[in-house]
Amino acid sequence: MAYKSIIGRDEEIKKLDKILKSPKSEFVAIYGRRRVGKSFLVEEVYKGKIAFRAIGSYIKDKDAKSYRQTQLAHFYDSLLDSGMPDDTPHPTSWREAFRLLKKCLEKVQTRRRVVFLDELPWLAGPQSSEMITELGFFWNSWADRQRNIVLIVCGSATSWMLDNVIRDYGGLHGRLTGIIRLLPFTLKECEMFFKRQGFHLSRYEIAVAYMAFGGIPYYLDRIDREKNLSENIDDIFFKDERINQEFKDVYTGLYATSERYVDIVKALGTKFYGMTRNELAEAVGIELGGSFSKILDNLHESGIIREYPRYGKERVETVYQLKDFFSMFYLHFIYNKGTNAGNWRSIQRTPTFYAWAGNTFEILCIEHLMQMKDKLRIATISRNYCWRGATANGSTCQIDLVLEWKGERTDYICEMKFSEHEFTIDKKYEKELGNKIESFVNSKQHTKTHSIQLVMVTTNGITANTHAGDVNQQIILDDLFS
Repeated sequence: MAYKSIIGRDEEIKKLDKILKSPKSEFVAIYGRRRVGKSFLVEEVYKGKIAFRAIGSYIKDKDAKSYRQTQLAHFYDSLLDSGMPDDTPHPTSWREAFRLLKKCLEKVQTRRRVVFLDELPWLAGPQSSEMITELGFFWNSWADRQRNIVLIVCGSATSWMLDNVIRDYGGLHGRLTGIIRLLPFTLKECEMFFKRQGFHLSRYEIAVAYMAFGGIPYYLDRIDREKNLSENIDDIFFKDERINQEFKDVYTGLYATSERYVDIVKALGTKFYGMTRNELAEAVGIELGGSFSKILDNLHESGIIREYPRYGKERVETVYQLKDFFSMFYLHFIYNKGTNAGNWRSIQRTPTFYAWAGNTFEILCIEHLMQMKDKLRIATISRNYCWRGATANGSTCQIDLVLEWKGERTDYICEMKFSEHEFTIDKKYEKELGNKIESFVNSKQHTKTHSIQLVMVTTNGITANTHAGDVNQQIILDDLFS
């Protein structure tokens, strides 16, 4: 079924449609970064079919008892909105709340009864064991046996969703019938969004917007089509004092105890190419161990960071890199700058702009790895990694992305370069490329039976000159929109 109000999300829509047509009860968890559009997706796909919807509210600085009372009161209001009699007594526990929900649903005479618990981590609160226990009992003792209940639980607090729902070993263990991890828009989906909104942005401008906001629908929806992109970036990042709170809210919304997470994000924001576990632990003053691993895992699951292997030393290093575009932009241009942040129009086309764009474009490309694979006609990427080694004269060189295709015995060395116009390879850079290839070919990581393909990934292609002869293939920005 087509949903004109939804951009992209084809696989997620197929899954939700299939769940609605299922002959049995379904229990689905949806999680993802704050502002990515989880609630909107459910509400649009199941429009007119939701029998009960409750949403948790984030409440700061309340003791556990009053927090619980507030959430129960909101749950009670939702029951009233769903047709429960006004004289029904207020629930004083989650057991009573779910008993009332059961009675409310028993009166619904539709083929499928959809229950949507939005922002479940906030609904459950700081002492969440009671609520989760009763949710599990509600599902196991009644909802699952009805054969026509669709229970959707949704949350931005990724660590909580993973610990209490998706990887739970209590009453919910093994009960989920579906999991949806909602990711940001791709470049293609951003282009579709802008066209739907009546924008006429070039793909170059869409790429710049992506590198500032990421593919996050909430931020894209704030862009004013009566202003150009520079004015919009100024309005949202440089002129709006709420931007500092928005950065904090991203992590408050994702994690129950956000301070350590923010410390790690800020540390990674100072090192574009990322840090190893030891480097990161030392930078934020945290001990290596299970808690640290859990934080990194949660950040990875939220789509805030990525981890990638870096070869070149005796042992492979695992490197953690910040990849949330909104956070990267904020930390680079806004954080701790105050009145010295300036404005975007004065930054554009300066060395500061091109340094930022050059680095961020690399992550944009890596986030569209499948589009790169298709352009290169690679059937299967056996592995992708970063390589750092030494040249013949002893200097250090780095290849930011190596794509290995074992099936065709080929290693693709990818160089990503951002430029407003065609990128020109000069004599100096030609020599640098040659040194990289030579060093990699002579390294332990290169399989001697593999051939090498030098790939230039640029915004607008490369200039045809005498120094570009070693380039085997090109990928341009248009290819990333496929």
